[in-house]
Amino acid sequence: MIKHIVMWKLKDEGRAENAQKIKSLLEGLSGRIGGLKSAVVGIDLKAEDTSFDAVLVSEFDSLEALAEYKIHPEHVKISAFVKSVRTDRKTVDYEIPE
Repeated sequence: MIKHIVMWKLKDEGRAENAQKIKSLLEGLSGRIGGLKSAVVGIDLKAEDTSFDAVLVSEFDSLEALAEYKIHPEHVKISAFVKSVRTDRKTVDYEIPE
């Protein structure tokens, strides 16, 4: 199993609303894209300089499933929205021993 984590810093304008929209959109993909086991978005509570505003923690059956997710039309639409409201993005993907 693969853990896929993405963190975003969002633009100041509409930050809280955009974080909630990202959460709703990405969590709504669970059960709709094959190979996506779970997707949870957390929204930062502290708003410190070192904080990111939102984080996606998701799990996939395999690296191939993650690759398919990245090009899935529903994900591509959400990704375009996120790109329009973010200033920075960091990711990590790693294998979870089964």
